[in-house]
Amino acid sequence: MIRFSWLQFRIQAAVAIGALAIVAIVLALTGPHLVHLFDTTVATCGVHHDCSAATVSFVSTYRVLQDLGNLVVALPALLGIFWGAPLVARELETGTHRLVWTQGVTRTRWIAVKLGVVGLASMVAAGLLSLMMTWWSSPLDRVNMNQFTSVFDQRGIVPIGYAAFAFVLGVAAGLLIRRTLPAMAATLGVFVAARVAITFWVRPHLQSALHTTSPLHLTAATAFNQTNNGPLSLTGAMPGAWVFSDRLVNAAGHSVGGNFLNQGACLQSRSAPACIGKLREVLVYQPASRYWTFQWYELAIFIGLAVILGGLCFWWIRRRVS
Repeated sequence: MIRFSWLQFRIQAAVAIGALAIVAIVLALTGPHLVHLFDTTVATCGVHHDCSAATVSFVSTYRVLQDLGNLVVALPALLGIFWGAPLVARELETGTHRLVWTQGVTRTRWIAVKLGVVGLASMVAAGLLSLMMTWWSSPLDRVNMNQFTSVFDQRGIVPIGYAAFAFVLGVAAGLLIRRTLPAMAATLGVFVAARVAITFWVRPHLQSALHTTSPLHLTAATAFNQTNNGPLSLTGAMPGAWVFSDRLVNAAGHSVGGNFLNQGACLQSRSAPACIGKLREVLVYQPASRYWTFQWYELAIFIGLAVILGGLCFWWIRRRVS
C-alpha cells in the first residue's frame, strides 16, 4: 500500500523536488554575496556615518529573491489545495476506493498510508523551503530586527505546522464533500480563516505581554516630538520587541499624546527637564527573547489541529463512507 501510494504521488513529488532544488541553487549562489554586502556596508556604516543610506541600499538588494518569502506563506495553502483536497476526493468521485478495499486493504490502513506518505512530504517541502529562506534572509533580518510581525510566518518552524494543517484539512474536506473542486475551494477558505484568526487573535496572547513604565528623558521627548508619536527611548533599547502600545502618561496617570509636546509647553521652556521628568512612558510588548517560544507554540497549535482533523478522517472513513 505504501509503494502504491508513492507511485500515485511520484509526479507531484518530482515537481516539488525539482522546484526546491532550483531555489536551493539560487539561494546558495546569492547568499554569500548578501552576507558580504552586510559586512561591508551595514556592519561598518557607523564609521562613515551613513547608516540610513546603507540600510536602505542593502534592504533593496535581491528584492525578487526576498519575495520568495511570500512563497513560504503560500506554499502550505497550495499543498492543501493541490495535494490534500484531491487525494481522497478524486478516488471517491471515481469509485476507485472500492477496488482497493476489495484487495484486502482496510479502510483505516488506506487513509493512514495516504495521510502519512503525502502528509510527511508536505511537511518536509514546507520545512526545507522555510529553512533555506531563514538562512538566506538572516542578514536582512538583522537589519529589519523585528521578526514578530512582518516575517514570523516566513521563517523558522511554523511553516511546517501550516503545511501539516493545510494538507490534512484538504484531505478532510475531500472526504466530507466528496467532490474535488468544492473541496479545494473549502480548503483555501478554511485555511485562510484559521491563519487570520491565529495571527490576530491567538498569537498576541500566547504569553502575557510585559508592561514597562519608565521616566521620559529629554532626548526621548525630543524624538517623540520630531516623529509625532514615533518610537521612544524604550523601544529603541529593545530591538526586535513586538510592541503592542507605546504611550505617555503624566503624573496623574492620564495619557498625553504628541500634541502635548508639539505645543512646546515642555520642550520650549527653560524648565524643560523638570517638565519632561513628570512624564512616564508606558510600553506593552513581547520581548525578542520570546520569538522561538512563540514559534514552538504556534507550531504546536497547527500540529494539534492537524491531529484533530486526522482523527476526524479516520472516524469518517470507517463510519460514513461506503
